[in-house]
Amino acid sequence: MKCVVAMDAFKGSLEAEAACEAVARGLEQVDPAIEARRLPMADGGEGTAEILRRAAGGHWKRRLVTGPLPGRTVEARYAWAPGERTAIIEMASACGLPLLRPEERDPLRTTTHGAGELIAAARGLRPARIRLAIGGSATVDGGTGAAAALGWRFLDRAGRALPPGGGALARLARIEPPDPRPRLPPVDVLCDVDNPLCGPEGAARVFGPQKGADADAVERLEAGLCRLADVLQAQFGIAVRDLPGAGAAGGLGAGAVAFLGARLVPGIDAVMDAVGLPDALRGADWAITGEGRFDGQSARGKVVQGVAREARRADARVLVLAGQVAVPPSDWPALGIDEARALMAPGMTEDEAQRRAAELLEAQAAAWAEGQAASGRHRPP
Repeated sequence: MKCVVAMDAFKGSLEAEAACEAVARGLEQVDPAIEARRLPMADGGEGTAEILRRAAGGHWKRRLVTGPLPGRTVEARYAWAPGERTAIIEMASACGLPLLRPEERDPLRTTTHGAGELIAAARGLRPARIRLAIGGSATVDGGTGAAAALGWRFLDRAGRALPPGGGALARLARIEPPDPRPRLPPVDVLCDVDNPLCGPEGAARVFGPQKGADADAVERLEAGLCRLADVLQAQFGIAVRDLPGAGAAGGLGAGAVAFLGARLVPGIDAVMDAVGLPDALRGADWAITGEGRFDGQSARGKVVQGVAREARRADARVLVLAGQVAVPPSDWPALGIDEARALMAPGMTEDEAQRRAAELLEAQAAAWAEGQAASGRHRPP
């Protein structure tokens, strides 16, 4: 039996490579003859830059930049692939949610300024292309912080500069471009979701709470993002309100389109192409993929959706191994999923599941392989 193991990271527990290794160990303990091709995955969120760096033969460059909260600095990094003359930036390195303690999370104040500083640093290398992975942010500022780092100014009715963060955007009256505008190479923004900027499925209402916003803050953030969309439309004729992916990273997707002239692309597609997943799936019996939680967001540009789509094209079946499975079996066929298994047993806490993630993933993979053998679909020699 040929399996392609294409796992995403389990946030807070396992990186994608470690998740793939755990699954492969489980398969191989049932039958060492099982061919388990390991291809760690990412979708534009954390870990994307590392996978793309390896695929392109690049190396890391480090930079001290503004962190998620104004006035703080963090050591961030971006990858440089000299052969392709491509800079690969993961915005979460500068302004990701894990950089803050839970009590510090406040998207009314958090900023993407550090991501803009990384872009400015990469620009100094005169790249032919910039790839910007934007998942995992602590921000809902519409990308205005990143733009400010590149010289854009965001002003209220009195001509005063707005403070950083999404909380002040509702007061936005005018945007002043830098003069001269910085010359940038083509920028591909790798989105991990396809949510629009505003509305019920937009950045504030869907992702604001997980970044620390209460109900009142969510409404303030929504008003600010809508105001940003209105000003961009009125001043520059740029429509970002309903653009798929514009709501990624708290609206950085929209800001990148408006201020960097960027193109939004699904991060999972970029990663699958870079690591050669379509070729690896040719002749495979199963694709095994998964993430921390298999839920409704998994169908909105995440790893599971992308791998399932490619597996179906290759006529391979799909197994999902996830910490939690919140998608009912009746919905699996529409997503291209044949089987899904949860790591968390009844009564198990999330903390325990995270601590034991590698062990649980290995055990579930082994149990699945034994079930395949018992059913006659695969019999060890």
